[in-house]
Amino acid sequence: MRRETQDPLLGAHMSIAGGTPLAIQRALEAGCRVLQIFVKNSNRWKGKTLVDEEVEDFRKAWADSKLHQVVAHDSYLINLASPQEELWQRSIEAMLDELNRCQRLGVSLLVTHPGSHMGEGEGAGVRRIAQAIDQIHQRSGHCNVPIALETTAGQGTSVGYRFEHLRDILAATRHPERVFVCGDTCHIFAAGYDIRGEAEYGETMEQFSRVVGLEKLRVFHFNDSKKDLGSRVDRHEHIGRGKIGTSAFSWFLNDDRLEQIPKILETPKGKTHREDRRNLKLLRSLVKK
Repeated sequence: MRRETQDPLLGAHMSIAGGTPLAIQRALEAGCRVLQIFVKNSNRWKGKTLVDEEVEDFRKAWADSKLHQVVAHDSYLINLASPQEELWQRSIEAMLDELNRCQRLGVSLLVTHPGSHMGEGEGAGVRRIAQAIDQIHQRSGHCNVPIALETTAGQGTSVGYRFEHLRDILAATRHPERVFVCGDTCHIFAAGYDIRGEAEYGETMEQFSRVVGLEKLRVFHFNDSKKDLGSRVDRHEHIGRGKIGTSAFSWFLNDDRLEQIPKILETPKGKTHREDRRNLKLLRSLVKK
């Protein structure tokens, strides 16, 4: 369902309230070229059954649209770094369910926050995440939807706020070719990587390329930050209205290496798509090509 286009691959996360096909409609109304969804209620462990009719309707709505790509974000309850065996196993089961939902819908990627070590230490968290991913791959059967580990702000005991964490998780998994990275501008900035100036952006991307590898980047979340550089606080803001500022996003949008990577808003929403349309319009105005 991928389509080549000269338009920037910009979009937003959309609600699946009323059924997953409605997310396609909402994305088109907002002017999206790419889309991110949840494949179930993000605040519950168990989602309602995904019936064949809904799957068919979603696939048809997507095929009829001009959307280039649809990715998913997993439940916020999942913690693959948990030292608590019951929560860890429950997280693995939930991830397997979400991957299977993605497979049925044709969604190409499942984004996950790596997890929180809950006081056991970052090294222990990294090892636990890699072990969870290995178990998921071992049990996933025919499902071949890749996982994308999201860069985090480093709030609390979360793992993934250093590029080295992502490198070490990938190195510890048996099938690193099935695991990728989702960058988040707010999280990267809050974690202490400056992206505001052209030189600072270049240095941060060089660090990522050296430590993880640009070939591992599959999707970006485009969010400004309510909090300062290095705050390690995850608070999203509309583009150009936070501490990152507008110009930083032009570096990403005009970097040829990132041209085919979807860039998805997770900024605050109101009752309409007005905020998404404004953010997308501003981002498109930054494209120099």
